[in-house]
Amino acid sequence: MDATPPRAAPSFGEATRTFAKIGLLSFGGPAGQIALMHKILVDEKRWLDEPRFLHALNYCMLLPGPEAMQLATYSGWLLHGIRGGLVAGLLFVLPGAIVITALSAIYMTVGHITLVQGLLFGLKAAVLAVVLEALIKVSKRALKNGSMVVLAIAAFVAIAFLKLPFPLIVLAAAAIGALLHLAGLALSGTRSADEDGGAYEMPEWTRPSARRFFTTLGVWLAIWFLPLIVLWQALGPAHVFTAEAAFFSKMAAVTFGGAYAVLAYVAQQAVEVYGWLKPDEMLTGLGLAETTPGPLILVLVFVGFLGGARLSTLAPLAGGVAGAVVTLWFTFVPCFLWIFVGAPYVETVRNVRWLASALAAVTAAVVGIIANLAVWFALHVLFGNFREVAWGPLMLPAPDLGRFDWVAAAIAVGAGVALIRFKANMILVLAISALAGMAWQLA
Repeated sequence: MDATPPRAAPSFGEATRTFAKIGLLSFGGPAGQIALMHKILVDEKRWLDEPRFLHALNYCMLLPGPEAMQLATYSGWLLHGIRGGLVAGLLFVLPGAIVITALSAIYMTVGHITLVQGLLFGLKAAVLAVVLEALIKVSKRALKNGSMVVLAIAAFVAIAFLKLPFPLIVLAAAAIGALLHLAGLALSGTRSADEDGGAYEMPEWTRPSARRFFTTLGVWLAIWFLPLIVLWQALGPAHVFTAEAAFFSKMAAVTFGGAYAVLAYVAQQAVEVYGWLKPDEMLTGLGLAETTPGPLILVLVFVGFLGGARLSTLAPLAGGVAGAVVTLWFTFVPCFLWIFVGAPYVETVRNVRWLASALAAVTAAVVGIIANLAVWFALHVLFGNFREVAWGPLMLPAPDLGRFDWVAAAIAVGAGVALIRFKANMILVLAISALAGMAWQLA
């Protein structure tokens, strides 16, 4: 551990410029984004010491939502309070949000052109390999013992075959983890507070205060829910913008384990319940989100854009942009709430052992949920649409084997070998896969 003490807090302008740089360079998923922040904030700038950075990361890993974006918000909050956290979080999200909104508009207007269809065909096949790589990484980190493996399998069966809702599975896993701990079968240990090491003079606003807690909670609940109430009253609960606001608010509260954990559920709801997407378009959105800076959960902006473009009474592009803004608001406002309200109490939360056990169980369940996402994507990529058949309480997929797409399979296998075996750069793999899809479409 680097014992070099942190420097004095930077000026607000310098912090803003640095977080803008982080936001523009934040490609490669949460692992790469967290590594980038560590390199800049800890190693280069020395605004945070190693124990404080890891302490912040541990807390963000406990929260629903994108942990890298929340870590940026937490870091900015440590340096300059709420205004610092707002700037850091917004600069982490907005560059990618603008890019994916523009890509969504391009998809809506020229997605039918042959070359674009080929590009998206190759991207979707490669995304299958990206999800498989994520499943392998999360499994290695999360499945530490037999109890966690059983939880992962149970979660997979529950969401894939029993069709239980994602939030119910997350809550059930958390309850099981807490009960196992209380029964003396803790799933994971927690570090004691004195393992952090290193003294760090904390700013005044980071200390717990009941008055600050209730003020901050009230303000951010209003920022979150007042627009939802306005949409509900002005447009009605059935309107696409109201439905997006309510749905993505719910997702913001249960997205433990990152974007991959929730995408299959979002896709299923967006296609079958709300009609915002066509069956394979979540793959398209995920491919676009993988190539833009910012958190992967920005794929939801693509979902919101298409829903607004197709189902609102506005012109398609205007409705799409409005849907993207609604989605962005109700996906990320809760992230600021979690940080600004909870961060002063991070020590207390972090050392509650039954909570750590509950969240370890959620992490194990997320492995099963990501496995379901991989199966769901694979069926759509390799067979197109497929039907499901009932077998007792289970719903089993029944793809038409005659519709197997060997070209998509070849691109997916090639991308998987490059990513998993040779650790190739993901953006490069996606680009080559897109070119392969275009070549095949032209041929």
